[in-house]
Amino acid sequence: MKKISVIGAGNMGKAIIGGLVKSETVNPDYIIATNRHQSVLDNLKNEYGVQTTLDSKEGAKKGDIIIFAVKPKVIKEVIKDVKEFIDDKKIIVSIAAGISIEDIESVVGNDKKIIKVMPNTPAMVGEAMSAVSINKNISEDEKQIVMDIFKSLGKAELVDESLMDAVTGVSGSSPAYVYMMIESMADAAVLSGMPRKQAYVFASQAVLGAAKMVLETGLHPGELKDMVCSPSGTTIEAVEALEKYGFRNAVIKGQMACVNKSIEMSKK
Repeated sequence: MKKISVIGAGNMGKAIIGGLVKSETVNPDYIIATNRHQSVLDNLKNEYGVQTTLDSKEGAKKGDIIIFAVKPKVIKEVIKDVKEFIDDKKIIVSIAAGISIEDIESVVGNDKKIIKVMPNTPAMVGEAMSAVSINKNISEDEKQIVMDIFKSLGKAELVDESLMDAVTGVSGSSPAYVYMMIESMADAAVLSGMPRKQAYVFASQAVLGAAKMVLETGLHPGELKDMVCSPSGTTIEAVEALEKYGFRNAVIKGQMACVNKSIEMSKK
């Protein structure tokens, strides 16, 4: 079993560790977490039983797979700091948005094994959507190992790195749009007389259930929508109003703004 080091075990790093331990994908003894704050590490050790260290170099030295779960603005410096412990047998995994495989190769060399992953925050509840891209040095077995790591957090798909900006829009940032929709649905329910706490439950479960219908039935979203829309009924009335006020266009425009910002960030 390969040892996994999570460098910068903050919220997303903790989600990755939690997914690995809860799914029994990796024994906690084979996970090393690093963070600058001892209190964070103490909590991780108490909750998941993993190894911990304040020293990123020690984490990199011990790990066969090194997951860099740090902010994009510091990842290159963090990798430079531990570069001496990265050889061509270790697998580097970056979850930093806007940082390409080529960016990381520029720090450690193009002979190293590098994987770029774009997970999203629902990893914290085991419902992540993660996109995975690999460089030429990753074997089939190594690819599968990393896919299994991120499948322990929800779902994971292999994508060409050129699609990562699209991934940022459709899954990386999209939980924020969905939260806005849930909040709006709940506001309308409150306006209709429902208590707010109950309104959030109804709205959230409706979104969760609708998403599961798409994933588990394999039916087109439009077909599922049509199944709810009775002639002259309440749902088609809502659909007509949403179309009138530009619901779909607003979603597309918002998501493309996200994609374009991602492209802009990756050029810096």
